[in-house]
Amino acid sequence: MTEPRTPFTLPKWLIPATAITGLLLVILFALGFLGGGDKIEPGTTKTTGANLPDDAQTWVVSRQTVAHILSWQGTVRSRLAVKIAPKLNARIVDIPVHPGERVKKGTVLARLDDRDLRAASQAALAAQAAALAQAALAQTEEKRIIDLYSKQAATRQNYDAVLAQAKAARAMANQAASAAQQSQVMLAENVLSAPFDGIIGERLQEPGDMGLPNQPIVTLLKPDDLRLEVAIASHCAGQIKLGMAVTVRIDALHQSLTGNVDEIAPETDPQTRSQSVKISLPPTAMEGGSADAGRERAPQTQGLQHGQFGWLELACLGQDAEQQTLLVPTTAILHYGQLQAVKVVDGKQLYIRHIRTGKPYGAQVEVLSGLHEGETILVHSGLQP
Repeated sequence: MTEPRTPFTLPKWLIPATAITGLLLVILFALGFLGGGDKIEPGTTKTTGANLPDDAQTWVVSRQTVAHILSWQGTVRSRLAVKIAPKLNARIVDIPVHPGERVKKGTVLARLDDRDLRAASQAALAAQAAALAQAALAQTEEKRIIDLYSKQAATRQNYDAVLAQAKAARAMANQAASAAQQSQVMLAENVLSAPFDGIIGERLQEPGDMGLPNQPIVTLLKPDDLRLEVAIASHCAGQIKLGMAVTVRIDALHQSLTGNVDEIAPETDPQTRSQSVKISLPPTAMEGGSADAGRERAPQTQGLQHGQFGWLELACLGQDAEQQTLLVPTTAILHYGQLQAVKVVDGKQLYIRHIRTGKPYGAQVEVLSGLHEGETILVHSGLQP
């Protein structure tokens, strides 16, 4: 009779010990103690055909005193932006415009259900016609009683009564005319029109929705009168004056604009300790397209637009108002995708060195790392090495 075999089991301590050993091997390999050959030392890379041309323009890297420019993020908004909303409760029948469309003054933006108001207007016109007929009859009686009274063929009592009735009939006719005019005005309120030439910003409701007073259906913007609205720290806002020329950077346009301070909020936000500043921007020329029923599609341009982000670049006065910075010409920068480099001159030889840049200063750019003061670089490196 054979005895049953006992299954082999690993010690409980072996599994965590194996995991720890593997982790140590990975760390040693990453640090270069295991499994690695010789590392590539950091430095410059010699270019192909690295001789320095005789007519090459060079630049000696040095520290320059520049203003410490701070950037404050803001939003480009139209100076004139209105919300088109109905005055009465009515179902929205049609909204013939869409965001981005340019519209002329008087273009229909939305139509509301006017069946009730149209019926009320017709009733008011009928009441006006009846009142005018009564007034005409009363006027005839008035002329007749005046003639009879002048011939002493009517009593004073009849004379006064007919004149009073004629006066009341005229008042009723005037009242009916005012009611009819008011009904026409109310009927016209169910057609919402553009108060000025502009661009549709948003379409907030759709046909079939219930139009309510003070609830906008669309927004209308003035496209050629834009401002940058930005909140800046109160200690920097103190040096800003109305009409002051400032620099505004628009990332979407990849350029900087010159604007003028148009408005400064008198209050400081107690939570953020900032003040709101509005800067008028240069007018943006927008080319019109072909008209279509009083409106035209806004062209897709790269110009300044409502809603874009912008940056107010401002140097705040204080102990950090100026700083020493390494600057190089932007024409010396080589681009390898998202990497940047320059050609360093060493004697008569050229070497490529990768660098990291920072803020632009006109035709120059700040160098954060990769270069040292006193080194010489090639000015016109071109886009490719």
